[in-house]
Amino acid sequence: MANVDIATIRDEWVGRVFQELDLVVDRERMLDWAISCGETDPRFVDPDHPDFQASTAFPTHINVARMLPDDFPQIGTGGIDGGKSIEWQRPMRAGDRLHAEVQIADIYAKTGRSGTMVFIVNRMTFTDADGAPVATVDWRMIRQG
Repeated sequence: MANVDIATIRDEWVGRVFQELDLVVDRERMLDWAISCGETDPRFVDPDHPDFQASTAFPTHINVARMLPDDFPQIGTGGIDGGKSIEWQRPMRAGDRLHAEVQIADIYAKTGRSGTMVFIVNRMTFTDADGAPVATVDWRMIRQG
């Protein structure tokens, strides 16, 4: 890791969209996900509820083909899931047509007892058919330096 310049990699990669996806939010996937996560709120598990919507963690399971760009430099080893955070602007509902863009949102290093860890933040931003924001998911990948 001594040969890797995190600041240079951050300057080159942060903010670059490297994948896009168009999707329609599927009612059955919403329901299956909520039930599998143990949700009990009727808004998430009752399709007849007047405010039926995707559960709060639903966007985390929408996967794209790549978590990093094909030509992204090798930084460290491994790839531990460092957690996810979701910021909602409005609920996702069955039938919504969404566009998702994936980019590297941040790259930073922390040094602790186990050595240097590099955090790569992958951001997926969901917008509706009018381009209005719906939700943003940040996924942190941790690599051992």
